[in-house]
Amino acid sequence: MAMLGWEELEQTCLSCRKCALADTRHNVVFGVGPRDAEILLIGEGPGENEDLKGEPFVGRAGKLLDEMLAVVDLDRKKNVYIANMVKCRPPQNRDPLNTEQDACIGYLRNQTALLRPKIIVCLGRVSALRIIKPDFKITKEHGQWFESAGVWMTALYHPAAILRDPRRRPETFEDLKKIQAKAKEVCLRTYS
Repeated sequence: MAMLGWEELEQTCLSCRKCALADTRHNVVFGVGPRDAEILLIGEGPGENEDLKGEPFVGRAGKLLDEMLAVVDLDRKKNVYIANMVKCRPPQNRDPLNTEQDACIGYLRNQTALLRPKIIVCLGRVSALRIIKPDFKITKEHGQWFESAGVWMTALYHPAAILRDPRRRPETFEDLKKIQAKAKEVCLRTYS
């Protein structure tokens, strides 16, 4: 797929029929945030609320994500861009299949190339497996930094996992502080 600009990419994405998820979606969930953000957050795929609204992370997990980001002065409207591995909701919020990820990964790569983020934060195991490394262990490697082609990458527990197991909150808070420190080190505009 040739690299597209933001508007053309979004229009192409909105009319995508590359996989069966297109048959059951209400909305394509393209992404949200400033299109010059230095930090890119990547979730696995839209849930029911996201599918209905067409925006990533708007349900209970999204509310928690916004609260988590606010702790370290990050905000989807000001200084982070949020996207997902797949742009359409998998049925019953199951993990996106590899074939679905493969059909959609070009859109995410195009978004990443347009953004040119300094930091990528994977939200949960599924995106970390695809973006950071294929044997990523979220319970052992969350909050650790990986660098590729000048981009710093890390993973947090998915906000839905934190809702299910609130005992993960303290370590997630530590991971957020690491993201804040790395952003202050490598990002020019995030905290200006």
